[in-house]
Amino acid sequence: MKRIVVTGGSGKAGRAVVADLIEHGFDVVDVDVAASRDPDAPTVIADLTDLGQAYDVLQGADAVAHLAAIPAPNVLPDGETFRINMMSTYNVFAAATKLGLDKVVWASSETLIGIPFQREQPKYAPIDEEHPRLPEFHYALSKLAGEVIADQFHRWSGIPFASLRYSNVMEVDDYQRFPAFWDDPRIRAWNLWSYVDARDVAQATRLALEVDVPGHEAYLVAAADTCMTRPSADLMAEVYPDVTLAREIVGHETLLSIEKASRILGYDPVHSWRE
Repeated sequence: MKRIVVTGGSGKAGRAVVADLIEHGFDVVDVDVAASRDPDAPTVIADLTDLGQAYDVLQGADAVAHLAAIPAPNVLPDGETFRINMMSTYNVFAAATKLGLDKVVWASSETLIGIPFQREQPKYAPIDEEHPRLPEFHYALSKLAGEVIADQFHRWSGIPFASLRYSNVMEVDDYQRFPAFWDDPRIRAWNLWSYVDARDVAQATRLALEVDVPGHEAYLVAAADTCMTRPSADLMAEVYPDVTLAREIVGHETLLSIEKASRILGYDPVHSWRE
């Protein structure tokens, strides 16, 4: 049994990650500013923008899944979003490497690839990890900066880092909103109609902790399909007719490629709103 600290374990993605890790036999500590709902994972209340608290909560851990962050733009003023996300990420990375943890897995974001694609269209689709990183707001900028910092902390320490670029995370109750998107494909075109079930976020996070991959790698983590009833190729033809399709698009398949996460981590999303 390995001891895993999950920062942000009381949030939407964090709750699923904590539950999945416990189910698979890990000793889990939830670190958050809000108490957990899970009696099996008591919460350590901590402010990770304070370096000393980050060191304290990571003492004795084997690895960390760093999900704590201001989770989206327009929650706080831009400067506060960037400051909190940047300082908490730096502090967790610094503490993890100084303490010699086995691995750092953290929540990057789909947003750093250019979402919502208003200033620039996608360069191609399906988008993969080689797509240019084009953050359009301060939340996305904090995620780009986190990936750059992860490169250097890995270089300094040799500890493996995994940056998981989660798509728009959904719980089961969120699926009731999907029919409102279907009549006008432009409503959800901002991230190429992508989403990911929180339970599949948990699967990807656990695999990133378990699989032995050296270096620092980034992975897109999305559902296998889109949130739409129309085929994905039709959606691209209507909304993004000038965007090159890198290969044939089949059925409702996701336009954020999960091929790398599947090939390297064994990620296999099993949850869909179509259930």
